Parts: sequence; structure tokens; C-alpha cells
Amino acid sequence: MAQSFFQEDEILGKAYDARLVRRLWQYVQPYRPLAYGTLFISLLGVGNDLMAPLITQYAVDRYIDPTHAGALSQQARLNGVLLMAALFLLVLCVGFGLRYLQNYLLSVIGQRIMYDLRSAMFEHLQNLSLSFFDHNPVGRLMTRITNDVDSLNDLCTSGAVTIVTDMITLVGIIVILLIENWRLALVVFIVIPPLLLVTAYFQRVMRRTFRAIRVRLARINANIAENIAGTQVVQLFNREERNFASFDALNRDYFGVTLKSLFYFSIFFPLVNLFAAVATALIVRV
Repeated sequence: MAQSFFQEDEILGKAYDARLVRRLWQYVQPYRPLAYGTLFISLLGVGNDLMAPLITQYAVDRYIDPTHAGALSQQARLNGVLLMAALFLLVLCVGFGLRYLQNYLLSVIGQRIMYDLRSAMFEHLQNLSLSFFDHNPVGRLMTRITNDVDSLNDLCTSGAVTIVTDMITLVGIIVILLIENWRLALVVFIVIPPLLLVTAYFQRVMRRTFRAIRVRLARINANIAENIAGTQVVQLFNREERNFASFDALNRDYFGVTLKSLFYFSIFFPLVNLFAAVATALIVRV
């Protein structure tokens, strides 16, 4: 029975399921005003963040670069730099406040969604037949209510907002680059196609890895729950060492898959930094 459970749990569906997203959306709907407010604050944060490099550029071009600032007196240049520094500091303070408010509201929304979802799942479990619990280990059900709900919380709150804000930030950066210097912008865009290919590859690999981690965590929880519930039987038949060996095998399997995910992370982010360095080198070269 345990083996059939493991095989059944491996069937994890598509990467994106619109029907499942619609079912999850019903838990977000009661908090739509908070969600829309958080999204608005996030957009304000994006606009605020885009102001920082523009202030730096203006300060360099207007008050630091001798080509443009040569007509100004030294005192005027100093006052201009101080003014730009004050504006930059103001942007940083506003960004700090917006990020704090965004994270706080996201946490409130996430906790409320988790509360509703866990309550609904627990109520549903109470109405299931006894045969369902014969075919589904307790540890697997515990994983659904705890770990999986936490993952859904990240998706419904910070994940969705991050995707929207990052896309808007990216569009804003592209527009500013094209307006300021479209030739240098095209040079920067050279690294985008290979970066997208690398990202797509690691996305597929990491999706499989995280799914494997999820399956193995459910197995560990199921094994622990069964051993704790049947402690008297285990001790009665003197199966402590055999059960420990079984748990150790599951634990090592989980450990190995987790290390594999860390390995992919350790490769992906240095590659992203490498592409950023290549883009910077191309700009300097041009």
C-alpha cells in the first residue's frame, strides 16, 4: 500500500493548471481590496526605485562631469551635488517605507489565506470516508495541510506580486534605456536571448527537483507518523533497527535531492552574474 501511495504521489500534473488557479482564486477574493492596495504600493515602489539611477545620472551629467558643469561655479556644483544626494536619500527612505508596507500587507493576506485554506482542508478531511484514510498515510495528509499550504501562500501573495512588479520594472528599465541611448540599449539586449535560454532550462530542471523534494518530504512525514502511531507494535516485535534503516533510507534520499537543488542554485545565479558582467563589458567596450 505504501508503494502504491508513493507511485500515485509522483503524478503531479502540469506546471500550470488554469482550473486549479481558479479554485485557488476563491481564497484570495475576500481580500481583494488588500491585494489591490498591495499591488498599488508595489507599483509605487517600482517607480521610486527607477528614480534612483535617474537622479545619479542627472547629478553626474549636470554637476560632476566637467563637460556639462564647467560653466557652473564650484559652490554651485557642490550645492547641486548635495541636493541630488538629499533627493537620493529621500528616494531610499521612501523605498524603505513602501517595501515595509508591502511586506506587511502581503504577510497579512498570506496568513488569512492560509487560515481559510487550512480550515477548509480540515473540514473536508473530517467528512471523508474511512477507506480514504486506509489508502492515504497520515504523514502525507499532514504535508498537504502544512508544507503545501505554505507554498500556496507564497504563490498567492509574494509570488504573484513579485512577478507583476518585476515585469513592470523590466519594462520601465527597457524604456529608459531606449530613451537615453538606444545604441547602448541594443548592446545590453545582446545578452538577453542566451539568458532566457539558460533560465528556461533551469526552470524545467528546478521544477522537477522541487517536485521530487515535495514527494520525498511527504514520504518522510508518512514514515514518522506511522512509526509514532505504532510505537507499541514496533517495540513489541523488536523492529526498531529495521524501521530506523527504512527511515534512514528515506532521509538520505531527501537529503540527496535537496543537495541537487542547491547545486542548481549555485550554478544559476553565478551564470546570471556572468551575463551581467558581459553586458557591462560590452557597454564599456562600445
